[in-house]
Amino acid sequence: MDPIAGINFKKDTTLGLLWAARDRGWSLFYMEQRDLFIDAGVSRAMMRPLQVFDDPNNFYALDEPANRELAELDVILMRKDPPFDMEFFYTTHLLEEAESKGTLIVNRCESLRNCNEKLFATHFPHCCPPLLVSRDPERLRGFHGLHGDVIFKPLDGMGGSNIFRVKPDDPNLSVILESLTQHGSETIMAQKYLPEISDGDKRILMINGTPVPWCLARIPLAGETRGNLAAGGNGRVQPLSERDQWIAEQVGPALRERGLFFVGLDVIGDYLTEINVTSPTCLREIEREASPDIAGSLMSCIETELGSLGR
Repeated sequence: MDPIAGINFKKDTTLGLLWAARDRGWSLFYMEQRDLFIDAGVSRAMMRPLQVFDDPNNFYALDEPANRELAELDVILMRKDPPFDMEFFYTTHLLEEAESKGTLIVNRCESLRNCNEKLFATHFPHCCPPLLVSRDPERLRGFHGLHGDVIFKPLDGMGGSNIFRVKPDDPNLSVILESLTQHGSETIMAQKYLPEISDGDKRILMINGTPVPWCLARIPLAGETRGNLAAGGNGRVQPLSERDQWIAEQVGPALRERGLFFVGLDVIGDYLTEINVTSPTCLREIEREASPDIAGSLMSCIETELGSLGR
């Protein structure tokens, strides 16, 4: 995970998962990416025994690190925030060596590499708004000319960073495309603007392909086009609509098939826009308002999977 000292006690999802594991009597060990290494072909880590508490002024305690093989652990939760850069890529390979020996990695390493959070959504075109993935400025310009009001975004961003809304006759279209594509050398996504964003960018959490019945609608600030909480949006917990349920049913089987046990779908209006597989959030906000035991449900799913692996 990211450095535990810097997480937000009030809303961090990883902390909620740690509490749920603690409540089941599981032994917890803490690792950052820098703690992982391969020695003589074996993935190992400097692991620190971890305790977590409910006190905002004293919510964790770490013991002395020990050099241990990753495969000694029954399950490893990969909770490193994006971006999915080369260090993230290398980490999945270190974890995969333990996975090959029977350790459960949540989510599966191969799927973390293969399921880009923007591109994976395009596997379900019947759920998505009109979109285009390209690095060709002229093709992207043509998409804008066709739809008039378009969102342009990088494929590796998070938290609403570097997302641009370009309306008809916007004089900044050329410079935005030059910047995002690095003059045609980097692939980006263009997506028809959805005015339903004013009602929120909904985060739907999925556990082993099954949706939590409540979602968090992230409402943009006035004058904003991004609902991300990191971009200043406000959260509103609400039940899933029939369309939300339908989208979840379309995506769910693919998540189960790929070993994606904990995933966040992003839905605007009636359309799927992203599938977050790396480190989905919003668990604590939904639990606080609607009281579903999301973290406990994930731990139950993990227990079931460990049983099938004979761990």
